[in-house]
Amino acid sequence: MTTTGGAAPPGRKAPRGGASAGRRGRDGATWFLVLPALIPILVLSVGPLLYGIALAFTDAQSGRTRSTRWTGTLNFQDLLHDGLFWESFRIGLLWAVGVTAWQFVLALGLALLLNTDLRLRWLARALAIIPWAMPEVVVGIMWRLVYNPDAGILNETLRDLGLGDGRDWLTGLATALPAVVLVGVWAGMPQTTVALLAGLQNTPHELHEAAALDGAGAWRRFRTVTWPALAPVALAVTALNFIWNFNSFALVYVLTGGGPGGRTRLPMLFAYEEAFRYGQFGYAAAMGCVMVAVISVVLAVFLAGRLKGGEDT
Repeated sequence: MTTTGGAAPPGRKAPRGGASAGRRGRDGATWFLVLPALIPILVLSVGPLLYGIALAFTDAQSGRTRSTRWTGTLNFQDLLHDGLFWESFRIGLLWAVGVTAWQFVLALGLALLLNTDLRLRWLARALAIIPWAMPEVVVGIMWRLVYNPDAGILNETLRDLGLGDGRDWLTGLATALPAVVLVGVWAGMPQTTVALLAGLQNTPHELHEAAALDGAGAWRRFRTVTWPALAPVALAVTALNFIWNFNSFALVYVLTGGGPGGRTRLPMLFAYEEAFRYGQFGYAAAMGCVMVAVISVVLAVFLAGRLKGGEDT
């Protein structure tokens, strides 16, 4: 009995050479499509990261005539006794935790509001993402004008309300960090709102209706229906916001430059000054390695929580 179309006779296995060749062809096509995105990542991200890690174990300094020597862990040993760095690290944690927490709380409230059937809801959603469309440098310049001690909107409003003559918010030792945190919350809230709003819209409406028929109030519906569905999105956006805020540079640099008296000197600003103001490239690279380690720990905790949540479900 003859067969047609190249099919194998019954009881006999088809040759595997064609399948292997087809798989290799698909793999080659896949790599061909991935390479345009992979090469910039390797050149602009992975390569500089590896170079920075190697630089942390040297005494590299600015100047073309200076020779670079391998110093082992000397930079990291110096970091352990550098009180200024650990103070900047503490400020960075305060900044990242404060901005991330307030961003989440305010964005969650705004997302819940925008998820309701409001009139002109489309306009409210468009206005809510305006800070997201503005570059950080522009945001910093704008808020410097708001905080201006002589003609700023904030101080003028306080004077009109009879609440004092105002103050210089960005140069006061007690007010600089809270003022910068406020700007960070305002600038970063839109993307958190968008992510949470997307999570809310993916929650089945039938669950809310069933809970309402059972007599559940608004808070109980949020606690038993909305939050369990929103928790994975909330965890992801909080972890990413913390990483983004901890690595923040441009916004604080434009607002205060790390002052006054180092009260807003974040770790990224400290490393920038060591590298480009004092020329200590190796020492600054060691600071960068420490910050990468912190971010790696945050990512590990985040992934562990996601995996645990997946196993529980």
